[in-house]
Amino acid sequence: MKKLVIFDLDGTLLNTIEDLADGVNHVMKLYGYPARTVEEVTGFVGNGIGKLIARALPGGRENPEFDKVYEDFMSYYSENSMVKTCPYPETRELLRELNSRGIDCAIVSNKIDSEVKRLAEHFFPGLIKAAAGERDDIKRKPAPDSAFEVMRSVGVKAEDALYVGDSDVDIRTAAAAGVEFVAVDWGFRSREFLIQNGAEKIISKPSDLLKYII
Repeated sequence: MKKLVIFDLDGTLLNTIEDLADGVNHVMKLYGYPARTVEEVTGFVGNGIGKLIARALPGGRENPEFDKVYEDFMSYYSENSMVKTCPYPETRELLRELNSRGIDCAIVSNKIDSEVKRLAEHFFPGLIKAAAGERDDIKRKPAPDSAFEVMRSVGVKAEDALYVGDSDVDIRTAAAAGVEFVAVDWGFRSREFLIQNGAEKIISKPSDLLKYII
């Protein structure tokens, strides 16, 4: 039986896309750029906030206003990251079931580390043993740093862990960390996309994960 389940956050445990889209459009309006649709922002996410802003902002990182737009997004989002964000159906119940079986749960994300921990504690109090996001000594996924960080924190080896995510970034992160991977198809990427990017195990509801635990 697995001892640790490592979850991606956005698109796996939490539906964060509307708050992210609202943050993007706040700064687009602030600087006089065209608004982005939720569908566009969904395609932009997965590689951290810097990449999100670079993809949403005309000219990307070459835009001379990039740094200011990024900073204003971070300021706005830090105060508005839990307005529309909510757990996907049955994810809390899954975490409780895993905890009841003595299986630790962790979160890895490309969000800033402090924000990852804040969201984990707010939405899943007492259910998450370790959480890691981007910080100076942790590279963004698909680098395996955040996965290694939570495994070290909990004291679990890669062969005793399971990684659950919704994107190609998660598939690559799990492979880099040497951890078995299960994809979810309720997040920000389609089932077809996940298959095309190498996902072999895909679930459509949280309770389906239990068959991969034992």
